Amino acid sequence: MLRIAIPNKGTLSAPASQMLRDAGYRQRTDPKDLLCRDEANNVEFFYLRPKDIATYVGSGDLDLGITGRDLLVDSGVPASELLDLNFGRATFRWAAPAGTLQSADEINGRRIATAYPGVVGRYLTDNEIKADVVRLDGAVENAVRLGVADLIADVVETGATLRQAGLVTIGDPIMQSSAILISREAGPSGREEETPAGAAQLLRRLQGVLVARNFVMLAYDVRADLLEQATGLTPGIESPTVSPLHREGWVAVQAMVQRGDAHRIMDELYDLGARAILVTAIANCRL
Repeated sequence: MLRIAIPNKGTLSAPASQMLRDAGYRQRTDPKDLLCRDEANNVEFFYLRPKDIATYVGSGDLDLGITGRDLLVDSGVPASELLDLNFGRATFRWAAPAGTLQSADEINGRRIATAYPGVVGRYLTDNEIKADVVRLDGAVENAVRLGVADLIADVVETGATLRQAGLVTIGDPIMQSSAILISREAGPSGREEETPAGAAQLLRRLQGVLVARNFVMLAYDVRADLLEQATGLTPGIESPTVSPLHREGWVAVQAMVQRGDAHRIMDELYDLGARAILVTAIANCRL
């Protein structure tokens, strides 16, 4: 039975469970439950602290997990990213009192407060920077004011909390994070048989959910002499579906298009002469 770790709380918890439901998997109905067995799909879901998921997957005690890229990097365990799930996005940045530091090049020799020492440590190592990392569990914005650190490294959304603490962001982001599906790293042979049974199916289903969320199905009628121009606007994933209509000289076309482009394409098709232009949502797919 495939064993998968899911965040039991926090910003990743509800979106992760919803994505799995959309992929056809059973999820817990009581937020206090720590285990959910999906007998139909031969899967067990374990609801764990988000920071612990990478550890369980990296050790091989669980096969797969959904966690944040930041949490995976911070853990330092041997686990690999399989798929970006496109939710829970976060940006990690440096922040310091206004006027004290101008760029990340000035971090060398400073004290850095953060709740993510693994993320910061990897950045320092990759960039050959020597600095003291002060680990805090939260509220790192106060670290500089209290004299614990010279600057901080933390998740930044609007920057409002930083401004309240008299801090401003400096330099480029440390990393961009989002929810990801992870697995333990392959064994020495790297053979496919080491992949847990059911993992490929789960990956395929989640990819189908991602496509369904990003695409819609566009259908329209157009004169046959305008077909090449119309399908130039709607090439589809592989090729559009074209069917003759009872009305002579007209065809019906169906194609998947990016959700964000749908209205623009509809306008352009209408201007071209297409009619009966319809957009429908896609619940799931396999490509």
